[in-house]
Amino acid sequence: MEVIQELLLPCLWGMVACVGFGLVFNIQGGGILICGLGGALGWFVYLIAQRLLGGDILPAFLAAVCIAIYSELMARVRRCPVTGYLQVALLPLVPGAGIYNAMRYCVAGETDQFISTMLHTFGMAASLAVGAMLASTVLRTLLPRLSREKKKH
Repeated sequence: MEVIQELLLPCLWGMVACVGFGLVFNIQGGGILICGLGGALGWFVYLIAQRLLGGDILPAFLAAVCIAIYSELMARVRRCPVTGYLQVALLPLVPGAGIYNAMRYCVAGETDQFISTMLHTFGMAASLAVGAMLASTVLRTLLPRLSREKKKH
């Protein structure tokens, strides 16, 4: 029961959120389900990595890498742009609460809390960006080479 509450339900809610954002971004047909599964996969990797490694910046990086790989592969399978899948699947990991809390501390004049929270939020956002960019760049470099090698044989 604990596994369902701590792992599966958050992944389900992440999937539902991504399906909703897929509709907002006008993702068509089965692409909405692909976006939802990408969000659930990312959230699952984040939760598992958080349990194993602690913290939240490295788990966010690993989740972004998994989402980018998944999005690149699904975009190639469906012959669609990867941007829609990647952006929508990353949305559950975006540190919106950190941004809100940092601004709340700023307005309240709590400078130390503001700086601490804002730096942590920037770290989370940067880990998502670098993880997605790194994985996409590596895959885009490797996949054309692999397809050329298959054609030679």
